[in-house]
Amino acid sequence: MALKTFSHVQYLWDEAAAAKLSGDEVALFIYRSNLLGADLRITNFGGGNTSCKTIEKDPLNGEAKEVMWIKGSGGDIGTLTRSGVAGLYVDRLRALKNVYRGLEHEDEMVGLFYHCIYDLDSRAPSIDTPLHGLLPFKHIDHLHPDALISIAAAKDSKAITKEIWGDTMGWVPWQRPGFDLGLQLEKCVRENPGIRGIVLGGHGLFTWGDTSYECYINSLEVIEQAAQYIEERQGKERPVFGGEKIQALKEENRKKQAARIAPILRGLCSSEKPMIGHFTDDEKVLQFINSHDLDRLAPLGTSCPDHFLRTKIQPLVLSLQPDADLADAAAIKDQLIPVFHQYRTAYAAYYEACKHANSPGMRDPNPVVILYPGIGMFTFAKNKQTARVAAEFYVNAINVMRGAEAISEYTALSRQEAFNIEYWLLEEAKLQRQPPEKPLSRRIAVITGAGGGIGKAIADKLAAEGANVVLTDISEERLQEASATYQRDLATYVLCDVSKEADVAHAFEKACLEFGGVDIIVHSAGLAISKPLAEHTIQDWDLLQSILVKGQFLLAQQGAKVMRGQHLGGNIINIASKNGLVAGPNNVAYGTAKAAQQHMTRLLAAELAKDKIRVNTINPDGVIVGSKIWEGKWAEGRARAHGISVEDLPAHYAKRNLLNEIILPEDIANGVFSFLAILDKSTGNTINVDGGMANAFVR
Repeated sequence: MALKTFSHVQYLWDEAAAAKLSGDEVALFIYRSNLLGADLRITNFGGGNTSCKTIEKDPLNGEAKEVMWIKGSGGDIGTLTRSGVAGLYVDRLRALKNVYRGLEHEDEMVGLFYHCIYDLDSRAPSIDTPLHGLLPFKHIDHLHPDALISIAAAKDSKAITKEIWGDTMGWVPWQRPGFDLGLQLEKCVRENPGIRGIVLGGHGLFTWGDTSYECYINSLEVIEQAAQYIEERQGKERPVFGGEKIQALKEENRKKQAARIAPILRGLCSSEKPMIGHFTDDEKVLQFINSHDLDRLAPLGTSCPDHFLRTKIQPLVLSLQPDADLADAAAIKDQLIPVFHQYRTAYAAYYEACKHANSPGMRDPNPVVILYPGIGMFTFAKNKQTARVAAEFYVNAINVMRGAEAISEYTALSRQEAFNIEYWLLEEAKLQRQPPEKPLSRRIAVITGAGGGIGKAIADKLAAEGANVVLTDISEERLQEASATYQRDLATYVLCDVSKEADVAHAFEKACLEFGGVDIIVHSAGLAISKPLAEHTIQDWDLLQSILVKGQFLLAQQGAKVMRGQHLGGNIINIASKNGLVAGPNNVAYGTAKAAQQHMTRLLAAELAKDKIRVNTINPDGVIVGSKIWEGKWAEGRARAHGISVEDLPAHYAKRNLLNEIILPEDIANGVFSFLAILDKSTGNTINVDGGMANAFVR
């Protein structure tokens, strides 16, 4: 098998890997799917569909039956596994033609797919099921390649398809996916015997083959031919997107500008529910948003239904200058409020003009995609993954517009067709089936000292409860190890010495660029020095004050600025200590710093309450297991102060609290969670997580 070379798609087929799957057609179809889904130029996350047909034994009568295996509803071909596949009897699927009542009854067919199930472990069949089932081919790919959609979305798509492939490719006009589109594909194949695939107007591509490999190669070759056709014409008659209108700022300045405005945009996008953000200044994005054609093309919206569902009817384009002064967040927000109001009003008008009697109620009217010429693209959604994927889809849409404009003229779905997709009752049902959100979903937390110990336990707890977490620490090695424990899109990390103003500012910039802003700040970074007064040095004193007290001040100062820009309220939680309340031996510098942390919390709670920013304290005691503080000299100092050995410390601290409990980092994390998700009307408060220390009772 000779290696194929392509310029516009990736050839990823591995003969050795495929050979191990030989004889298992379903495994090979999944392998093919994963390869296709690995290239975003071929199809984006959750987009497209793939299938294969095999002969299986009917478990009831032992007869040989043709079964179609297809990616199930809501799946992604790039990450498809056996559990995400639906298996259906082909003859039963085709028999549904006998009960099909026409386009006005299209949606009722989806429920009938379940009567065609062969594999009882099947994933729910998708709306694309009849598009594959009514075609006679053994292996089928339905993909959304940028190059093919460029042709599908071109004004004279049918003629261009003919010019490129002659009589070897079919073409069907735009139609919403469903049973009737399956009938149109079947008709196209019947009327054009011998074709290798079909271009779906405004939508995408169907290709096929007798084997999984032949199907894969056919798909790559068709996409490559389309991309080559576009490349030969791009920029020849006129500059791409009409040429550059606005010059982008240098990368460093773009990032800083994006970090400044992201919280403001997030706040405005969160008028209904809080949103999580994503930012990209990809070269393709900059070429589009800085061009002369932006004002003409952006309002048209996208063409492919998968693009549209992720990115909304159209983006919001900001008219701010790239180098606008964003230091005064309130002034910028006042400038943008009318722009967002206009967008929401236009969206409501679109809904009212296009709605049907049985349409679901209007959804959030805020934009998903926001374009800032000279800076980049922001996307906002319910979580980071959805926001990131929306950005990827809009990059695909940009590629489609670039290609269509190079060969003809870009056309988008009509507003009514777009509405029919966005508010499709089947899509609404899919939304209603989604699991409930976790308590801290849609929130972003910056956690200091998160490379291990209490900080990592807090990050773990908040992430498990739905928050996005930004881990900070002074050790990159610890941060890398800690961040590797989280799934993609859930966490990021940044080196940060909390005693340095520039480091703290950079940490918040990272949070704003990565997730759009900040809702939660947990100051867990710390160290402990236990010495008698005579042995304490001024360096000891300064170090404790810098990390525990100055660090807390800097975090509050920078964090409150971000939170005020968002206007969504927020939480600051400081991890102090029982030692800020209790006078003990050999503890003058540490105890003083912890007391300062506690009183600063009260001062900040009083000042920030008007902004709905709550500030509270957790007081741990004796957190030895898993705590970085108890490594080395601090443990030795405390053991000496209490006249015991280091090995006896855990038992000593457990015995001295009222509950005789060992306090773990996870217990501190639970205290933090209680302030965030349960005690939502508490500020300036203190929770002692110490097993009960009578001399540390606050009152």
